[in-house]
Amino acid sequence: MPDPIFTHPRLAAVYDTFDGDRGDLQAYEDIVAELGAHRILDFGCGTGTLAARLAGSHDVTGFDPAAASLDIARTKTGTVTWTGDLTGLTGFDLVLMTGNVAQVFLTDDDWHTTLRTLFAVLRPGGFLVFETRRPEYRAWDEWAHRQPQTRDVPGVGRVEQRFQLTGVRLPLVSFRYTYTFGDGEVLTSDSTLRFRDRNDLDADLTAAGFRITDVRQAPDRPARERVFLCERP
Repeated sequence: MPDPIFTHPRLAAVYDTFDGDRGDLQAYEDIVAELGAHRILDFGCGTGTLAARLAGSHDVTGFDPAAASLDIARTKTGTVTWTGDLTGLTGFDLVLMTGNVAQVFLTDDDWHTTLRTLFAVLRPGGFLVFETRRPEYRAWDEWAHRQPQTRDVPGVGRVEQRFQLTGVRLPLVSFRYTYTFGDGEVLTSDSTLRFRDRNDLDADLTAAGFRITDVRQAPDRPARERVFLCERP
């Protein structure tokens, strides 16, 4: 199940404002051009920022199980096929997983099933590209000191966001966002991410049938995150 921040209509509506300008997405646009991909699946598209940026010159499908996030995505410009169901979809040149998507699969079974699913929706010669945090960097140590922030959200008003690190039981790290709205309503969203090491990722991708062609540093977080480029032979 997706976290409440993606499934609750009021939280989905404030997500983009707190997520910032997403300058990290330029790297993925560059990879799309590098691979010459036309038919693209944004897997775990959330509110659709990347999919909307790619629309126009590409055939883009945005998939997410959170209906509230897809409702926000549908308000964005650009022709994208938005869906919460992958049934019958196949033949993609490229599947993208950005942000925390690759780390939300907490069990080995869920992760392995996801990789097999993505392998199946790609055409032979297609690519899976995703990012994941390096556990050795210990990002959660920085998260523990995050300060509250308040933003003016278009159509919503002033909203305060507070972050709390709620648990570190490696390879799992849990945290909570609390949002306080101008009308006094308080909503929380609890999340857990799994930090997989490089050896496990290599083994999992190989077992799913992928060939790892490159592993790069994430341009916006060098030394802290990896970007995997994996081909379906």
